[in-house]
Amino acid sequence: MNKLVIVTHPDIDNSLVNRTWVKALKQHPNQYTIHSLYATYPDLNYNIQAEQALLSRHKEIIFQFPIHWFSTPFALKKYIDDVFTYGWAFGPGGEMLKGKKIGFAISTGGSQESYESSSGISVASLLNDFQLSFQYCGCTITQLHIQYGAMGALSAEDLQQNAQAYIDTFSS
Repeated sequence: MNKLVIVTHPDIDNSLVNRTWVKALKQHPNQYTIHSLYATYPDLNYNIQAEQALLSRHKEIIFQFPIHWFSTPFALKKYIDDVFTYGWAFGPGGEMLKGKKIGFAISTGGSQESYESSSGISVASLLNDFQLSFQYCGCTITQLHIQYGAMGALSAEDLQQNAQAYIDTFSS
């Protein structure tokens, strides 16, 4: 079964990293189903039943997004708030996400050093709230793939290598 990749980038046409990742994923249509929240719902008015059905059909879900101000884009937080409902994702009878594998593909504008400085901040630590939410719903957190420095001068070779590393990270 394909892995569902939920892409949440508010301006993917101008995102070199996320656009390159999507292009690489599209080369493996038998492995990945790409679902762009901003493209599907420009008004962020989610079809809850359709989204729940989509999530239910996949055993592994990858959330792909850029870090914005040490958090996720608004659309992803809203998606989880709207779609992961009581009685469906958690609470009595809420076991529809139980056993799902969750991975993250993250891009950052800043360098790796800016996230791993003496301040104790790391990209992994920025995902704690999401990881706890998914674990509360019975999911297992699997892989984390990161591209640092998306706002810097990444070479075409670096982008392609990172895109291949993304595919390799989630292909098992």
